[in-house]
Amino acid sequence: MSPIQAPRAILFDLDGTLADTAPDLAAAINLLRTARGLEPTPYEVLRPQASHGARGMIGVSFGLAPHDEGFEELRQGFFTNYEAAMAVHSILFEGISELLAGISSAGLRWGIVTNKPARFTDPLVPQIGLALASCIISGDTTPHAKPHPAPLLEAAARLGVAPEDCWYVGDDLRDIQAGRAAGMRTVACQWGYCGPQEPAAWGADHLLASPAELLALIRATVPSPTPLAA
Repeated sequence: MSPIQAPRAILFDLDGTLADTAPDLAAAINLLRTARGLEPTPYEVLRPQASHGARGMIGVSFGLAPHDEGFEELRQGFFTNYEAAMAVHSILFEGISELLAGISSAGLRWGIVTNKPARFTDPLVPQIGLALASCIISGDTTPHAKPHPAPLLEAAARLGVAPEDCWYVGDDLRDIQAGRAAGMRTVACQWGYCGPQEPAAWGADHLLASPAELLALIRATVPSPTPLAA
């Protein structure tokens, strides 16, 4: 088996990959329910939908799809609630800070490619400890969102790195689809919202259970710096 080509940049999805944002997303949708005299949707029902944004949250909480009457009103209300309190309980997953530090110390760059709109991404990223990202591509940065490859190709272009020299890490099937379409190596993470079994069916190049496993894989592929001559 040929060795894995060393990456020059690592790109990440945001929700469910770098950060556990589900608590604040759940709070935003449940404010809509309580305002209508409804019981909150249980957190364990909402958490797996966090990577699917408004569509997923409204779908499980109100049983509506984007084409249904009333969906857009709920979507705008959800956005308003979330914008007002998007970093109350959101934190990085365990091991992410160490992973990002390790990537930087290996001489690689890292960035974020998310379908979350920029109105949320731009203020959220610095509040949860991701301000050092070399690029941030939001869901409305390009004309297309994932699983279209355009956002990933834009990230590679901004970093000045060929797509084939990038790895893309995500916790949703569309992340792996977008990464493959962009010609990047793909990593499905099992620590996100999808559960440990589902990603095995996505056809990612790597299926990893923790940020520490990803860091170990990166270190195994990136040559050690040449020591200085005495």
